[in-house]
Amino acid sequence: MSNIKKLLEGVEVEWKTLGEIAENVSSGGTPNTGVEAFYGGNIPWLRTQEVGNGDIWSTSIKITELGLKNSSAKIIPANCIIVAMYGATVGKVGVNKIPLCTNQACANVQINAKIANYRYVYHFLLSQYKYIKSLGAGSQTNINLKIVKSLLIPIPCPNNPKKSLEIQQEIVRILDRFSMLTAELQTKLQAELQARKSQYEYYLNQLLAYPMEESDQSSLHSNRSATSIQNSDNSTQPLSTLNPHTGNSVLQPRGKVEWKVLEEVVEIKRGKRLIKNQLKKTGKYAVYQNCMIPLGYYHKNNVIADTTFIISAGSAGEIGYSDVDFWAADDVYYFVTKNDLKSRFLYHFLITQQQKIYSQVRRSSVPRLSKTAFEKLLIPVPPLEEQERIVSILDKFDALTTSLTEDLPKEIELRQKQYEYYRDMLLSFPKNNIKA
Repeated sequence: MSNIKKLLEGVEVEWKTLGEIAENVSSGGTPNTGVEAFYGGNIPWLRTQEVGNGDIWSTSIKITELGLKNSSAKIIPANCIIVAMYGATVGKVGVNKIPLCTNQACANVQINAKIANYRYVYHFLLSQYKYIKSLGAGSQTNINLKIVKSLLIPIPCPNNPKKSLEIQQEIVRILDRFSMLTAELQTKLQAELQARKSQYEYYLNQLLAYPMEESDQSSLHSNRSATSIQNSDNSTQPLSTLNPHTGNSVLQPRGKVEWKVLEEVVEIKRGKRLIKNQLKKTGKYAVYQNCMIPLGYYHKNNVIADTTFIISAGSAGEIGYSDVDFWAADDVYYFVTKNDLKSRFLYHFLITQQQKIYSQVRRSSVPRLSKTAFEKLLIPVPPLEEQERIVSILDKFDALTTSLTEDLPKEIELRQKQYEYYRDMLLSFPKNNIKA
């Protein structure tokens, strides 16, 4: 940082419009979506929803040469500044790292390299996101090419291009370094999170994969129940072949296991509907309706703590567990366990059946899951002491995963704030030399 302070010491700054420091500013176009021959080619075609304050290496849609010729889309060289002008991403910027074309909602700015470093301009425009967005008009706060061209960019040492570019390059070096550290941290944390999840899934599937005794199979056959179990990878195995407990004492089963039909060991209850005006934004008891995010809060509960439940509409098939009292609405089935089954053990077991349950969801405008999709599931019921041991092991892995999931966004946010602090410090020039 001392080097940049020396470079900036006593430096004159001139504010120039983006149009003044650009070789070209243009928008793109959209080939007729009704013509199949215009799409599916090898020319990357960028839409505004893909502009998200970062480098752009690919696009989700590609067009053909014919589509390019029959539209206003134009191929732009790599390292242009792309500003989203319409829609949800208006004001966000990106840099295309490959030649591509865009739709008409993107402003594409090719920077004059003799005046400005394109990444210097990019970092500055990132700092101006809220301001750029505020310039929009209409319900979607759209901006246009005229607004983009008029955006002011601080150019240090305007009368000494060589020194100006040196200063810009040093600022870019510092800010790119912070951006890279943030990206590296995100990659590292995501890899760690995936490793934790894989570890949990491994022990989950190993600890809950019990062999079935012939007596159990006979008993279950008499109840016309299935004699197979769904693995986490959606494959199916006969219960009689499932015996992975070898070589690891932690995975060794302890005590006799009985196989039961789910409805034999739990009472399956459906929640009760609440209308919207009965709910509060905050309160004592969370209300679960069609996903794992509370719909609101209510002053009463209808389900006690230590209960496993499943969503039957919306995010149908999602399995939840609550260690506090809550209110289950009518799109929730919850399980009242009997004396020989721990609710937390049931939760971990149902996670192994997640894909099987998802496969039974009826897909429509509102996905739905019937009780019949899971009430006949086979569940291994070991002694209570063994259930507690298994739960203790799995909860440790679950807690590690949850902890990392919560900490990951915080760590990334801290790095992002560090980047923004230095960006704003390095790019905060006095506006005392603006051309009229």
